[in-house]
Amino acid sequence: MSAAVKVIVIEDDDGLRRALQRLLNAAGFECVTYASAEALLHETLDPRTCCLVCDQNLPAMSGLELLATLHQRKIRVPLVLMTAFDTPGLRARADRGGAAGYLVKPFSRSALVEAIGSAIALSGSPVRPSVQ
Repeated sequence: MSAAVKVIVIEDDDGLRRALQRLLNAAGFECVTYASAEALLHETLDPRTCCLVCDQNLPAMSGLELLATLHQRKIRVPLVLMTAFDTPGLRARADRGGAAGYLVKPFSRSALVEAIGSAIALSGSPVRPSVQ
């Protein structure tokens, strides 16, 4: 897989954030992490970013709120929403909000890599990560 496939993970749990970064790096992605949606929004998004993987339940701005903010700002990077709290209707709200994928924790390495690959493919990006 090309190192140009950059994925950003937004997760407030330090241990999980580091684990996801290691997992995605091992899968061939270039992975950058943030502890909050606000931290991401304070940065200029690297144009090589192909996908965001974001926790729904963050301390301030939720994953769905981040998705809405990105859409308002005309930032069109696919976002895969992940949650440990699969409440009734959350998946439907994610779909309506434009999420490119939805994962319930805990999920497998292959499910994460496949969700990212599908999100990138649906976005029309010429970058196609291989699922290993």
